[in-house]
Amino acid sequence: MNKTDYLIEDDYTPQSRYDNLKEVEPEFWKHKKLEQMNKTEWELLCDGCGKCCLNKLEIKGKIKFTNTYCRFLDCSNCLCKIYARRFEKVPDCRDIDLAAIREKPRWLPKTCAYWLLDNGYDLPDWHPLITGRADSVSRAGMSLQGRPLVCETEVKDYEDYLVDSVSYTHLTL
Repeated sequence: MNKTDYLIEDDYTPQSRYDNLKEVEPEFWKHKKLEQMNKTEWELLCDGCGKCCLNKLEIKGKIKFTNTYCRFLDCSNCLCKIYARRFEKVPDCRDIDLAAIREKPRWLPKTCAYWLLDNGYDLPDWHPLITGRADSVSRAGMSLQGRPLVCETEVKDYEDYLVDSVSYTHLTL
C-alpha cells in the first residue's frame, strides 16, 4: 500500500457534505428517530468534530479520553483519511451505529449528535445542520482543530496522555 491510498479525495471537503441539504427533508432529526434515518441523513448527523477518533481507555468502568488520535485522522480538517476503508485498515475502529451510541460505559462525547438525539436533546446551535457550514464546529471550539494532540504512532503508554474529558468534549446540557 502506498501513501496515496490514504489521501482524502481532492474534491471532498468538510463543507461538501452540507452543500446539498436541499436534497434531504428539512430538520429531519426533529421528527425521525435514529432508527428511521436513511444513510445520507445518518452521515449528515456527524458534525465532523473528530472526537470519536481520539483514543480512549476504560479505567475502573469509566471511559477516559486521551489527547492521542488515530493515525488516519487528518487533524487539519478532522476527517478520516481512509473513511471508506477504515474498518478494513483499522480493526478496532468503531462504527457509529445504534449499539455504539447506547453502549455503557459511554465512549462517545456528550457533544455527539447521535448521542444527543438518542437521549432526547436537540442539536446544538453550532451543528452544521443548523448553520449550513461545516466550519461552525471548529468556530465554536467543538472540534479537535487547534487542540494539543499526539498521533498514536508516537505513543508508548496511553495513560501518559489522559486528559480532562470536559475540555475535549464540553457541552452544557
